[in-house]
Amino acid sequence: MNSQSSQTSMSSHPTSADHHDADLHRAARDHLWLHFSRLSAYDEGAVPIIVKGEGAYLIDSAGNRYLDALAGLFVNQLGHGRTDLAEAAAKQAAELAFMPLWSYAHPVAIELAERVASHAPGDLNRVFFTGGGGEAVESAWKLAKNYFKLVGKPYKHKVISRTIAYHGTNQGALSITGLPGLKQPFEPLVPSTFRVPNTNFYRAPEQFQTGAADDLERFGRWAADQIAVAIENEGPDTVAAVFLEPVQNSGGCFPPPPGYFQRVREICDEYDVLLVSDEVICAFGRLGHYFGAERFDYQPDIITCAKGITSGYAPMGAMIASDRLAEPFVRGNEMFAHGYTFGGHPVAAAVALKNLEIFEDEGINKHVLDQQDGFRATLEKLLDLPIVGDVRGEGYFYGIRLVKDKATKETFDEDESERLLRGFLSTALFKAGLYCRADDRGDPVIQLSPPLICDQSHFDEMEQILRSVLTEAQTKL
Repeated sequence: MNSQSSQTSMSSHPTSADHHDADLHRAARDHLWLHFSRLSAYDEGAVPIIVKGEGAYLIDSAGNRYLDALAGLFVNQLGHGRTDLAEAAAKQAAELAFMPLWSYAHPVAIELAERVASHAPGDLNRVFFTGGGGEAVESAWKLAKNYFKLVGKPYKHKVISRTIAYHGTNQGALSITGLPGLKQPFEPLVPSTFRVPNTNFYRAPEQFQTGAADDLERFGRWAADQIAVAIENEGPDTVAAVFLEPVQNSGGCFPPPPGYFQRVREICDEYDVLLVSDEVICAFGRLGHYFGAERFDYQPDIITCAKGITSGYAPMGAMIASDRLAEPFVRGNEMFAHGYTFGGHPVAAAVALKNLEIFEDEGINKHVLDQQDGFRATLEKLLDLPIVGDVRGEGYFYGIRLVKDKATKETFDEDESERLLRGFLSTALFKAGLYCRADDRGDPVIQLSPPLICDQSHFDEMEQILRSVLTEAQTKL
């Protein structure tokens, strides 16, 4: 739980460390523009400053310790403070710190591409490195449009994605994103993206809430079929790709119903539409496999990934494309006229290679599969609280839905969500020693995505803190 460091508790007199902390807070207030954060919250001392990580824990500038139940931001698969990953970065930086992949190659990018392709499903053998997940999504859309032009289908350029889904903040990726509130400040965006229902079974239409044994499967079939409806509405000769996450992040971890992705694959084959599996979060162990497509047994045409490829020890992303999509570019004078300065950065690539080596040596995927039932069962204990309506997710990736009335599934209005999430929960959970995510993209949810090294002791600690804080939250409604 939350504890003060020994030197902080020994004396009430200001120390040089106290002065340094105050200077950092002033500099943060005056100069640092935090991402997705309200500048009005920058009162001196208000911004938590994390100075160290140890395994599954974070330590702030005041010496307080927090369980990192979000793996930073669905990133830190192997935990904090891994000297083996740091040493891999230092060794590579001393040998070759930078070289772009623009007409030239370097060994670690070649080795990493081969390693990633060996884990990717089917014929996804071509790896295009980026600096992060949004760039990977952007690259996938550009490849889809470029590919169809080269094979004589120049009007196929539109993209379908799901409501409330998040696919990045670049102009193209943001256009694919299904969150109106995030898009409106930056409109007009790249045109030609369209939304279909997501797989939030808790909010499924009434005809799938009968209590019948096949309700979930019927709902999944219906949700998948809406992709075919959207393709028909837009014209099959204009739709290039469908972007879907294996487990949808935004809204609070929506898993696919049984048969959902198999039906989506059939639809994409029927209309010659590319299936892009956006695995920026779900790849590299988050669901107990290298890729989420493997967990749910479907074959994408493209996978986008980032985050866990380096466990966050260096920024990196990738678009992994099928041999079919690369084929028009490996003959004649065709070129995919697209790239990023830092795509395939040598230091990041060296860290990613070491990260994947550790995955093998320490059996990280097996650990997740062995522990996932315990994680689910521990979180499901919270269902006895009146405020907890649903617990959903897969692997080490879960959302806890908060409701106003469990019997009717009534949710909170905008003002209530504001007071519950930002007015109380976000601060209270952090003060109690838990770093996680409380958000209201859809219903209010708490998201948990811990480092993949976590075990039952960490799950129990999460549950105890959540139970205490959520019980207090009920008294404030």
